[in-house]
Amino acid sequence: MTPLKVVPRVLRVASVLLAYRLDELVDAAHLFRPLKLIRPFVARPSVDVRGLSRGARLRLALTDLGPIFVKAGQVLSTRRDLVPADIAEELAQLQDRVPPFPGAEARAIVERELKAPVGALYARFDEVPLASASIAQVHAATLHDGSEVVVKVLRPGIDKQIDRDVKLLRSLGELAQRWHPNADKIRPLDVVAEVEKMLENELDLQREGASASLLRRNFESGVDLYVPAVHWELTTGGVLTLERVHGVSCDDIAAIDAAGIDRKALAVKGVRLFYEQVFRDNFFHADAHPGNIWVDTARPGEPRFIALDFGIMGSLPEQDQYWLAQNFIALFERDYARIAQLHVDAGWMPSTVRIDELTAAVRTVCEPYFTRPLSQISLAELVVKLFQTARRYELTLQPQLILLQKTLLNIEGVGRVLDPEIDIWAVAHPVLKRILRERYSPLRTLREVRKRLPEWFHAAPQFPELVRDALRQVARGEQRSVGDPAELAAQREEAQRTRRSLAAALLGASLLVSCAVLWSQGTLGAWPPALTGVAGLVAFAAGWPRRP
Repeated sequence: MTPLKVVPRVLRVASVLLAYRLDELVDAAHLFRPLKLIRPFVARPSVDVRGLSRGARLRLALTDLGPIFVKAGQVLSTRRDLVPADIAEELAQLQDRVPPFPGAEARAIVERELKAPVGALYARFDEVPLASASIAQVHAATLHDGSEVVVKVLRPGIDKQIDRDVKLLRSLGELAQRWHPNADKIRPLDVVAEVEKMLENELDLQREGASASLLRRNFESGVDLYVPAVHWELTTGGVLTLERVHGVSCDDIAAIDAAGIDRKALAVKGVRLFYEQVFRDNFFHADAHPGNIWVDTARPGEPRFIALDFGIMGSLPEQDQYWLAQNFIALFERDYARIAQLHVDAGWMPSTVRIDELTAAVRTVCEPYFTRPLSQISLAELVVKLFQTARRYELTLQPQLILLQKTLLNIEGVGRVLDPEIDIWAVAHPVLKRILRERYSPLRTLREVRKRLPEWFHAAPQFPELVRDALRQVARGEQRSVGDPAELAAQREEAQRTRRSLAAALLGASLLVSCAVLWSQGTLGAWPPALTGVAGLVAFAAGWPRRP
């Protein structure tokens, strides 16, 4: 988007901010300051904003600016380590609702995407949408076999509109990055990047279908969480057909009570589901607000949740998942020194940080919370406070944890709505310990080793040749980074150690896998199973790489 095309839209943004009396935002961008002179000529908003808080005024302004700015506000609401609490609370209330587009257009899009007349695809297609949002809208339909489904259809021309508005957001982010006095803390360009990634994912309905399919497989029994099935033959990048489900929003307390459902048991189940998604499956619903999480009122004796809208899903790198789990365990056990050490070991903070100072800072944040009954402690609030404290000690921003932080806030909010007295700590601690015990058990380790053995054996014959070629290059002077004979000798010795370690590790892994296979087949005979296993562990440990 050229600068000339950006200017009118930037002026539109500035005029809306002025109309909603968000002068501090205009002042922060020096370029906008002269616009305050035109306040008397700016159209007034439809509501009287003089008595509203700054957060409420910002929420209304973003709603007025349109769907993409609503998305940006939703992302900002998750950044409670950067955004003031009062503003974050208001932005969390932003709803992505816009007027529907004509049902006839939806029908035409379905026919174009699925390459067949709607009558051949569905026995009935309701042109009046069930729901409408900025990216897509949903229509009820019936298949020829009588099954009820919902059809999600992307808005016409939405990709071009989003591309235009994202470019505008990026231009505004660059202005804010340059002129805002707290740009280093707010990081506007990072926020824009998060919005852009979120929108890119939501524009691909086939991706959303794949996410729904994986979540359904992870909870295949459907006892605790039910995920509607995907009809793949009626799904493309622009159309998604899902099984239609029925329930009530998880914050509809009157309907839940009328159905005779035990809300306390339901709240406990919701917290458990969160930890299972994050730490057992490493795949979690990252937009778990009440509109997307329903309760199945048809099963009062065994209540369960129903998940909807799979456009925003989250997962973590395996290492971050492990470090995060250990941080939660340490937090549950009030081991502040371990929390500090884990942040450094995970690479989230520089190794130069003084552990004793960081430990004291963590203790300062946590101890006041533990003076209250555990049922009154907000785990989500405490995690946010820890992030804010850690930033003072050069915490590297972890984008992959942002969705998790948002989901933790949502899930805790759902739990408190269902049961205001729920003890999140008492529920989460044993669940997390059980998941970690199963995830990092010796048997699981054996399975992982067995899966990787072919790769190791494939690479093993090449390793000595690679080391030999590297040493020859050093000896010939082709690699000038090592010219000292003493360093060359040390490198040769290290190569020999590495070869020995690799051989021992492969031997140990082979013994471990052999032990597991023979044991499972009952063919070990007179060999005590533990003996082979111990031998494998010893050899594997002998070959484990050591830090210099």
